[in-house]
Amino acid sequence: MRAAAGSAAPILVVGPAWVGDMVMAQSLFKRLARAQPGAPIDVVAPPWSLPLLDRMPEVRAAHALDVPHGRLGWGARRALGRRLRAAGYGWAIVLPRSFKSALVPAFARIPRRTGYRGELRRLLLTDPRVLSPALDQTVKRFVALALPPGRLPTAADIEPPRLRVDPDNQARLLETLDLALDRPVVALLPGAEYGPAKQWPVGHFAALAGRLLARGRRVWVLGSAKERELGEAIAAGRRDVVNLCGRTRLTDAVDLLACAEAAVSNDSGLMHVAAALDRPLVAVYGSSSPAYTPPLSERAVILQRGLSCSPCFARRCRYGHYRCLTEIEVDQVLAALPA
Repeated sequence: MRAAAGSAAPILVVGPAWVGDMVMAQSLFKRLARAQPGAPIDVVAPPWSLPLLDRMPEVRAAHALDVPHGRLGWGARRALGRRLRAAGYGWAIVLPRSFKSALVPAFARIPRRTGYRGELRRLLLTDPRVLSPALDQTVKRFVALALPPGRLPTAADIEPPRLRVDPDNQARLLETLDLALDRPVVALLPGAEYGPAKQWPVGHFAALAGRLLARGRRVWVLGSAKERELGEAIAAGRRDVVNLCGRTRLTDAVDLLACAEAAVSNDSGLMHVAAALDRPLVAVYGSSSPAYTPPLSERAVILQRGLSCSPCFARRCRYGHYRCLTEIEVDQVLAALPA
C-alpha cells in the first residue's frame, strides 16, 4: 500500500464485505481525499479485498479482519482494535450497519466514530447518523458519511470509482493464459453471488457468444471457480471463447477487463469492477434494481424488463418463471454493445 504524506490524523474506514460494495466505497475514499488531502485513509476489510484496495490510490493501507461472514468474531475484532490504537486515528467511518462492524473502532479508541444507527450501535458510535430515505443508492449512503450530518451528497460529491490497472500483471496474464488481442474482445460475466434471480440465463450468454464470434470478436468468460460450469457451457464448441472462470484472481480480472472492448454482466461485483474501469458495459438486471446499485459509469447501458413483480430483491423467483431475465433478448444486448 502507498504511504500518504501530511500531518493530519489518519482516517479509518470499516469496509463492506461484498466486491461491488467495496468498489463503490472508493467514491467515499475519493471524497475524503479531496476534503482532507493530508489525512491518510486506511481500511479494515476482509482478506480477499486487500489486493482490490491496493488498486485504489486513495488508500494508504488495509488491515485484514479474517472473520467468517455472519460471525461475531469478538476476539479477532478486539485484538485488531487494540493493535490499531497506536496508529493515532482521529476519525472512523463504519460502512456496514451491524453492531459487530463498529467494534474495531471502539476497541481502537478512535475519538470520532461515524456510522448509521441500528443494532444498538449508539453504544459504539460517537457520531450516529439517521439513514434518510433520500439516500436511495448505496454509493450515496457511503459518501454521505463523509459529509456534515444532514447534508445529502450532490453529484459533485460522488466521484465514480476508477481502479488502477497493473500493466506488468496484464502482460503476464496475456502470456501465461495464451490470450490473443488480435481482434476486439468482449468479456462475459455470467455469475452473481446473490442467486439465480440475478443471473441472465446461461443459454442466452452462450447464444450471445456465438453472435459475437460471428461479428469477429473474441470472447472471454470471467468469474470465480463457482462459475466454472457456466463458463464451460458458454464456451462449449466455440474455439474463440475462453473460459477463465476460476483461473484468475480478482485483481487479474481487473487487468483483463481493462483489455476488453466491452463487457456484458449481471448485477454483480464484477459488473462494478468493469464500470470502475470505464469500459463500455451492458448490465442486465433481474430481481435487483439499478436505482439502488447502478454501475457508476456513463458508458454503461442498463437492461431491465420492468415487470410488475420486479424488482423483488429475491434470490430465487417466487413464481419460478424468471421472466425478468429470460425476456431480455440476446438481440437487445447485442444492440447495446459497440458495433
